[in-house]
Amino acid sequence: MKVTMLNMEGKEAGDLELNDDIFGAKVNEHLIYMAVKQHLAAKRQGTQKAKTRSEVSGGGRKPWRQKGTGHARQGSIRSPQWKGGGMVFAPVPRDYSFKMNKKEKRAALKGALSGKVQDGKLIVLDELTMEEKKTKEFVKVLDALQIADKALVVTAEHDENVIYSARNLPKVKTCESSGINVYDIVNAKTLVLTKGAVEKIEEVYA
Repeated sequence: MKVTMLNMEGKEAGDLELNDDIFGAKVNEHLIYMAVKQHLAAKRQGTQKAKTRSEVSGGGRKPWRQKGTGHARQGSIRSPQWKGGGMVFAPVPRDYSFKMNKKEKRAALKGALSGKVQDGKLIVLDELTMEEKKTKEFVKVLDALQIADKALVVTAEHDENVIYSARNLPKVKTCESSGINVYDIVNAKTLVLTKGAVEKIEEVYA
């Protein structure tokens, strides 16, 4: 599979052969869904906590005798129906993360990348270099590439000038090729890969 590479001015800069095993794979929507769900679940803190009737203070003795008062029978002033009482089925700290098989993860990632290719939402740049940390210069690149919606920009290596130039743009996220994940790819309207990033991805996942 061949794609036309662009330069930072949005002009054609030659063709690049993509690995069909990665960028032409079958799109398994269920695996992509599971990968996204796993990513979001792993980000949950799971620190919510409320006290049950056994944990709130007070309520040691019976508030009044069982019969003869005209009141409904009560065993504790810290029962759930009382103000200040414990909560029924109170939430406790927990870990929401779950595991996926390696093969499933790889298939989901390949499917997400292939989906961008099929939808025509993949842009490959011959290079992406910023001489200084300037958001204005990065915006010029996005305008040249005609990117207005959410974009994920993937570079081959850690590039501080690119990261700092893009971090003030709410619709743009940057990452290295080693840090790509299914959620970020699916969440972005446009996926921008540098030639170096494509080579790194193919080296790892081919």
